Amino acid sequence: MSSPQTEPRDQNAGACPVIQSLEQIGSQWRLAVLHELLAGEQRFNELKRSTGANARTLSRVLDDLGEMGFVERRIEEDAPIATYYSLTSKGESLKPVFDEIECWAGSWLDEAELEH
Repeated sequence: MSSPQTEPRDQNAGACPVIQSLEQIGSQWRLAVLHELLAGEQRFNELKRSTGANARTLSRVLDDLGEMGFVERRIEEDAPIATYYSLTSKGESLKPVFDEIECWAGSWLDEAELEH
């Protein structure tokens, strides 16, 4: 039986803000969706095409990001019914973070790494 000090959740309880932040936005698909939505509101199929995520994964990620307050959904009920996704102010506040990561990547990753 493990002691409370060795439980993974307990180890992260006092984690630095960087680790806590990455736990919310750090998955490949969450980052891809957030990055795509920085360009503005998009429909589900547009996000699916631009991120390369399958429908099930994208749906789950959008639900997660919505629950965490990064993404909002808007439904247009005129025929044909359309669902649009956009960033909330919390999501938009990540723009400088993505700008800095892109700057870092430009300085430290070579061409082959940037193509993947």
